[in-house]
Amino acid sequence: MRMDTFPITRPGPVRRVRDVTVYAAGQWVPHRDVLVADGTIVEIAPADLEPRDGDLDGSGGHLIPGFVNTHTHLQQSVMRGIGEGQPLLNWLLTVGEETAAITPERAYLAAVAGSLDALRSGTTALVEHMWPHPSEEVHAAVLRALDDTGVRALLGRGVADRPDASRKWGMDPRLLQPLGEILEHTERLATAARGTRVQVGLAVPNPRCLTPEGMTAVREFAQHRAMTVSIHLLETTTDDTMCREHAGRGAVDHLDAHGFLWDRVLAVHCCELDAHGRELLARRGVAVSYNPMSNMRLGSGVAPIPEMLEAGIDVGLGVDGAASNDTQDMLETLRIGSYVQRALHRKADLFGFDTMMSLATDGANTTLGMAPRPGGVAVGDPADLTLIRFERDFGCLPVRDPGASLLTTGSRQIVDTVLVAGEPVIRDGRSTRIDETALVSRLSDLAPGVLAGVHG
Repeated sequence: MRMDTFPITRPGPVRRVRDVTVYAAGQWVPHRDVLVADGTIVEIAPADLEPRDGDLDGSGGHLIPGFVNTHTHLQQSVMRGIGEGQPLLNWLLTVGEETAAITPERAYLAAVAGSLDALRSGTTALVEHMWPHPSEEVHAAVLRALDDTGVRALLGRGVADRPDASRKWGMDPRLLQPLGEILEHTERLATAARGTRVQVGLAVPNPRCLTPEGMTAVREFAQHRAMTVSIHLLETTTDDTMCREHAGRGAVDHLDAHGFLWDRVLAVHCCELDAHGRELLARRGVAVSYNPMSNMRLGSGVAPIPEMLEAGIDVGLGVDGAASNDTQDMLETLRIGSYVQRALHRKADLFGFDTMMSLATDGANTTLGMAPRPGGVAVGDPADLTLIRFERDFGCLPVRDPGASLLTTGSRQIVDTVLVAGEPVIRDGRSTRIDETALVSRLSDLAPGVLAGVHG
């Protein structure tokens, strides 16, 4: 099937960010040059104001590591506002109808839109958790979109082997195929991704969607290839209720009994994770993706993040899909992720800028197979960087403390330039690769068809 993709422009790499204030080792350090070679930061030095080829003028700006969005569903970028006000299971059924009907063309368009939405808020890497789908063309479309936009990504190929149209104890049968075929396709997808900024993993809808035999097969496949496995876990009480009813134990114990908790598993949401579950996930090395905006939108609750961190669990920040947030704005998620914990615990000193930056740039990187980035920008790190200019939004001014301003007032307007592997994929707040006017036109043309699909 022919797919109408966007023409791509690839700008030359940045070799130096000149005379910028850098967030490094937990501090803001002014008047520094950040030198880049082969996509990697090779030196941070006092500013040399003599211009050179490959310079990005950082004067007056603030440089931070790019955000890592640990959970999203890019296909939902053409489902914004869907199922508003519905509880989770009803919402899943509504979204499932759109997912079953997705075409490669719409999957490509949605993934381009979602990736650019993420990049323009300072996200340089994301985890795309795909739902199971039998179409290889749909997966190829998403991979093409990720490569076209230039974002770094972990593409989770959806996997499930228990059918259930109600979604209570399994997955929509229309989206399933034999497990062996899924794993063979995952292998081919990983081969197709070589040479791009995309790595491939596996994405499990929830603990209810894999049989014990399926868990064994997925674990062995993933561990043999050092792949990350992402799984929705305890977003609400449904996982525990259904696992106790059908398997005689809670969701965390059900997974553990079948060896499905290890150090390359990313557990998403975990709003209902109790002390026993926290201890077990910590012991197994499982990381958690914290998605505060989505959890608020769907009324799922607030994940016990302070307790997880105290238990020794690695926690990364996630935006979730555009059907439950409904943007890919990591700056908004950074702020709300802090504020909702402060409100719940009635403590204003919880989750300040340094803590939230750690969650947003480094929290789950080891589990994701990405480079650790503790404390900010550092030599040896990938040149995945965001140049902030607070003066782009007067609502951020005056700046007393850059970290406080970023956390409490930061908006996508202040994101000036985004580098991935040293390439400026966003410049002056716009994509350097994709014609955004053409993207807006195609998304606008899609709207009547989307509405017909929902209401027709």
